Amino acid sequence: MQASSLAAVSSLSSSVPARRWSVAEVLALYELPLMDLIWQAQGVHREYFDANAIQRSTLLSVKTGGCSEDCSYCSQSARYDTDTERERLMPLDEVLAAAQAAKAKGASRFCMGAAWKGPKDNDLERVLDMVREVKAIGMQTCVTLGMLKEGQAEKLKEAGLDYYNHNLDTDKEFYGQVIKTHTQDDRLDTLEQVRDAGINVCSGGIIGMGESRKNRAGLLVQLANLPKAPESVPINNLVPIPGTPLAENDALDPFEFVRTIAAARIMMPTSWVRLSAGRQQMSDELQTLCFLAGANSMFYGDRLLTTDNPDVDRDDALFARLGVKAV
Repeated sequence: MQASSLAAVSSLSSSVPARRWSVAEVLALYELPLMDLIWQAQGVHREYFDANAIQRSTLLSVKTGGCSEDCSYCSQSARYDTDTERERLMPLDEVLAAAQAAKAKGASRFCMGAAWKGPKDNDLERVLDMVREVKAIGMQTCVTLGMLKEGQAEKLKEAGLDYYNHNLDTDKEFYGQVIKTHTQDDRLDTLEQVRDAGINVCSGGIIGMGESRKNRAGLLVQLANLPKAPESVPINNLVPIPGTPLAENDALDPFEFVRTIAAARIMMPTSWVRLSAGRQQMSDELQTLCFLAGANSMFYGDRLLTTDNPDVDRDDALFARLGVKAV
C-alpha cells in the first residue's frame, strides 16, 4: 500500500495544471486570519492527499564537514569554527546498515547527504553504489551532494535515484546575505539538470535566517513557478549553530512557520511538504498544527545531518495520539 500511495501522488502531479504565482498573491495568503489560511490549506490538502497519512524519510550524513562553501547557517562549512568534525565518505556497508535500520523503523525514503560544493567523479561512483544498494532493499532513494556537473545527474538516474535534494534556501533578493561563494542561479542550474535527467526534485528552503515575510513569499514563488514544482518541498526552521554567522538569530514566531507551511501547501498542492530541520524544538502541538496546515512529510530518526531530531519513540507516540499513519 505504501508504494502504491506514493506512486499515485507522483502520477497525479504531472496532470495538475501549473499556476503562476506572484509575490503579492502569496503575501495576501500570509495576511489572512490564521484560521482561514489553515482552513484553505486543509481543503487543498484533502483534495490531493490522505489527510491522515505522513510520509517518513530518514536522513544520513554520508560525508560530514569540510565543505568549502560559506552558507551562513551551516556547521559543515570549513570557514566556521563549529563542533562538527571533518569526516571521510562512509563505507558502503555502514550506509546500507543504516538504511536497513531506517526501513525497519518505518521510513519509506532514505536520504544521503554529503558536505561538498559538488561531487568529484570518483566520489560520485561510491555514492552510486550506495544508491543501488539502498534501492535494492525496497526504499526510495534521495541524495544531496551539492552542485552537479554535466552528466552526473544522468549517472544518478541510471543508478536508480528517485529524488535529488538541492534547496533554494531563500529567495534571490536575500540570497547574497546568506551565501556568497555561489549564486542561487548555480542552484537552479543543478535543479534543471536533475529535472532533465528524469529525477524527482526535492527543493525547499530555510526560514528564520533574518529574512522578511516578503522574502519568504518570494522563496515559495520561485519554487512553485519552476517549470514543474518540486515533488518534495522541505521547509526548515533555522537551528542556530554556535560558531556560524547565524548563531545569534532570534527564533521565528511559530505561527509564521505555520503560515509558511500553509502557503506552500496551497501553492504546490501535489507536492510532499516536509517538516525538516528545527522539529526537535517544536512541541507536539505545533507539529500537529503544521500537519493541519498541510505538511505531510517529515524527517524521521534521531539525527539529521548534524543536528538532533525527535527520537522515533516520540514520533511514534505522536502518530498514535493523532491517529495518523506512516506511508
